[in-house]
Amino acid sequence: MIHRIGIDLGGSKIEGIGLVGSGEVARLRVPTPRDDYQATLDAIASVVRELEARAGGRGTVGVGIPGTISPSTGLVKNANSVWLIGRPLLDDLTSVLGRPVRIANDANCFAISEAADGAAAGAEVVFGVILGTGTGAGLVVRGQPLVGVNAIAGEWGHNPLPWADAEDEPPPDCYCGRRGCVETYLSGPALATEHQRRSGRSESVPEIVTRAASGDSVAVTTLERFLSRTARALAAVINVLDPDVIVIGGGLSNIDAIYEQVPHLWTRWVFSAGVGEVIRTRLVRARHGDSSGVRGAAWLWPDA
Repeated sequence: MIHRIGIDLGGSKIEGIGLVGSGEVARLRVPTPRDDYQATLDAIASVVRELEARAGGRGTVGVGIPGTISPSTGLVKNANSVWLIGRPLLDDLTSVLGRPVRIANDANCFAISEAADGAAAGAEVVFGVILGTGTGAGLVVRGQPLVGVNAIAGEWGHNPLPWADAEDEPPPDCYCGRRGCVETYLSGPALATEHQRRSGRSESVPEIVTRAASGDSVAVTTLERFLSRTARALAAVINVLDPDVIVIGGGLSNIDAIYEQVPHLWTRWVFSAGVGEVIRTRLVRARHGDSSGVRGAAWLWPDA
């Protein structure tokens, strides 16, 4: 019997996990059918069925999505997987799967997982950041996700990049209809696009990091700008929330320089940073890596 199934609906992949208690018994990953809502529903249902077939039991289903369900309309909003926007995803998945489904923002799922038994275990206030295809965040206070009355708590990626300078101009367009959002600077595609503009080369983020480590001047500059922007954006979070721990997940969380340099860089912008002052907020890499979001989705049913 699978007690819990978690689904992480990402922009490029759908990952599913089956848990018995806190132990993993099955896992599956498939490509996300981009721009096709019905195919996305079918893919999630197929993943759930396959997980149950592998583990020989039926479970509760929690789903993390790159957006949220509007408390007013019951429809998906604020999703960077734009084909989900305005869709009754909760109702449709409940119907397709024939059971109750719980849905939460994927960054909230990530933060729940890391605050429970991950890199931020035991911390009172945890800000969980996902740097990947998009840029999002979730907030957990004393073990509970803070969702907010408008279901937008933690939407860090859709605030303006703070303390912008000439190197940040012109502000890039964002899918949300605004310009200069944090996501347009700190997501994986944003980093790769800026590097291509600087170098004329189309390269992946790991390739850019490798080039920077070997001393390639253009890659070094690209990475330095990314780290400066990350430090500024997180300093603004510290100034508002003052979290105990900031946990980084997503594909860009594998950039070691984030943890080595950003805590030094953000002292310039954190309000309490003065002579002799120590910024006590810890910046850490997610313990569960790519599994944090899907594990947190499974734990949307904590009493299963």
